[in-house]
Amino acid sequence: MNFSMLNKNVILVFHPTLFYIMSKKNQISAAITTAQSTAVLESISSINESLKHVLTINLTGDDRLGMLKMGDKTLAFVQKALEYASQHESLRPSFLDLPEAKKDYELAAGLQVIKQGLGALLRAVEDSQMIAGSEAYDAALIFYNSVKGAARSNIAGAQAIENDLKQRFPRRKREKPSGD
Repeated sequence: MNFSMLNKNVILVFHPTLFYIMSKKNQISAAITTAQSTAVLESISSINESLKHVLTINLTGDDRLGMLKMGDKTLAFVQKALEYASQHESLRPSFLDLPEAKKDYELAAGLQVIKQGLGALLRAVEDSQMIAGSEAYDAALIFYNSVKGAARSNIAGAQAIENDLKQRFPRRKREKPSGD
């Protein structure tokens, strides 16, 4: 197998039967201890416990599609509309439950702040998991391709490793071309 630097962050891997590009730059090198993982999961459990009286709804996809949604822009509109409704009772429809609307607004505004914090945290976790997974998968592919070459060269033990890894390698089934 031959290696060639494309630039400071990319290595080209040449093999008689394959060509592979790998990233040289290791973007993450960290570990999570069992204690850290346990502490994070306990914190998540604590958050769930703190909000259990609020997190009682489980919407379906259809429910979400048909529902009015309040984001940052509509939050200000709702706040101002409810202020006017409080100040101008004569304009407020009798069926409008203003105290409940204000309570819903306060809950939505409070959850929006929590959602933003959790969203940023979730995105950081997803990004780190994606990089770590990509780098580990990249290394596994390099090894797997090396083993396949060794098996073709009849190097002792390589065929057994290739056979084992081949079963675990996620491959898409090829569709047979239709003979129209």
